[in-house]
Amino acid sequence: MGETPPSGTLSTPANATGVSRLMRSRLLQRFSFRQLLVIAFLLVAALLGAASLRAVFTLEELTRQSRDSGIRALELTADAQSLAERSMSMERSSRQSVVLDDRGLRERFREEAEDAGKTIEVLARDGESLAAAQRWRQHMQSIARLLSGLPETALDRDRQLAQEFRALDGVNVAIAQQVRQTLQSQNRALVGQLEDSRQRMMQQVSWAIALAVAMALTFGIWFTRPLKRLEQAIVGLGENRLGTSIAIAGPADLALIGERLNWLRLRLVELEADKARFLRHISHELKTPLASLREGVSLLQDGVGGALSEDQREIVQILGHNAGVLQGQIEDLLRFNAAAFEARQLRRQRVDLLHLVEAQVEAQQLQWRARELQVTVASDKPTDTPILLDIDAEKIGTALGNLLSNAIRFSPAGGLVRITLGTRPGLALIQIDDEGSGVAEADRLRIFEPFYRGERQPAGAMRGSGIGLSIVHEYIAAHGGRIELLPEQPGAHFTIEIPYAHVS
Repeated sequence: MGETPPSGTLSTPANATGVSRLMRSRLLQRFSFRQLLVIAFLLVAALLGAASLRAVFTLEELTRQSRDSGIRALELTADAQSLAERSMSMERSSRQSVVLDDRGLRERFREEAEDAGKTIEVLARDGESLAAAQRWRQHMQSIARLLSGLPETALDRDRQLAQEFRALDGVNVAIAQQVRQTLQSQNRALVGQLEDSRQRMMQQVSWAIALAVAMALTFGIWFTRPLKRLEQAIVGLGENRLGTSIAIAGPADLALIGERLNWLRLRLVELEADKARFLRHISHELKTPLASLREGVSLLQDGVGGALSEDQREIVQILGHNAGVLQGQIEDLLRFNAAAFEARQLRRQRVDLLHLVEAQVEAQQLQWRARELQVTVASDKPTDTPILLDIDAEKIGTALGNLLSNAIRFSPAGGLVRITLGTRPGLALIQIDDEGSGVAEADRLRIFEPFYRGERQPAGAMRGSGIGLSIVHEYIAAHGGRIELLPEQPGAHFTIEIPYAHVS
């Protein structure tokens, strides 16, 4: 019996997958992105190069076979033709030697017979019928015997020689026919071999191309994943999502960039904390002397220090107004700082989005009725199918309230404010449209920046503090969503997307 391995070394599919991922991660971290890209290109090029070389070698082999087959066909055809010519020459030499009893002619016949015999052996080796070759040799033996004899039998032997050579011509014709059949058979075999080789070569090239494409896609996905994570990390920093650590598992240079980004994230967290502490400190330090200043201005206005002239009273009013403005700005600063801090502390609960929106509309009923506005709320869901979200109702309510307040503030008297709810796969959508002056093109890129106020302001109204939309952006981003100002005109058209995973 085999020994049971320790529990820590048991091999399971999950462990094997984890080991495989670890090996791939270590492989990625060993090389830079540029080196891995070069390696991937070399692998794909090697695959295509191997397929191309295989195709070239196959073509060379087929070309050689075709060339050899053509040369051999010419040789066989020439041998068959020369056999017929030698037969005519042998007939002439043999019959003359019999009639004239000339030894030189007989010697010439033997030489020609030897050459013809070698040709027959070549044709027989190349697949010709051995029976035809044997008949040819038999006729040649008969002819050789007829060359010798008494002079009185010369005429008889000449007639017999003529008959033998006519039979030999028939054998030559049969041999030539067999040569043509053999060449045709070889050509058909060569054509079939060419077709088979062509199909195999096409299959090999097709598989090589398909595999190269698969490798390219695999390497592309494998290499772009770290880049995608890097992009997401940069976007997260840009959207002030500083709570998630950044770690890029990939090539050495990209992993180093990930470490730098994580260092930058920690520095931004520290700077954010320093900013918050500074704002709290400076706001506290300003509030005390500002309260004393306002109290002093109030005493002057009440005439505690004596009666004031008209000019002095005007100066005191200016001081009082500016002190009030300064206090409002300090309170806005504190409110934005608190909102930015609270955005990271969500208290999620299941909320019906339609009820939440209707509550905000009801809360600002006095404002929109005072301006004779019409506010409509519509949903693409049936009334018995609510849109339920796991969100911080207070913060999303504040964001919706700020957007509705802006829409009321900028809408003309008697205008329409539309709030539309909907869903897309994985997202809940909220769209708020008004019929006001809209947002200037120059302000669109900065509309969500803190304390930024656009150039288009409602007539006769005090300029806002510029933190309302920035608070909206903070609260929406804290939920993993986003808010966007659509380019449609006239009026302002805001759309909000919030992750939506539960449909009831």
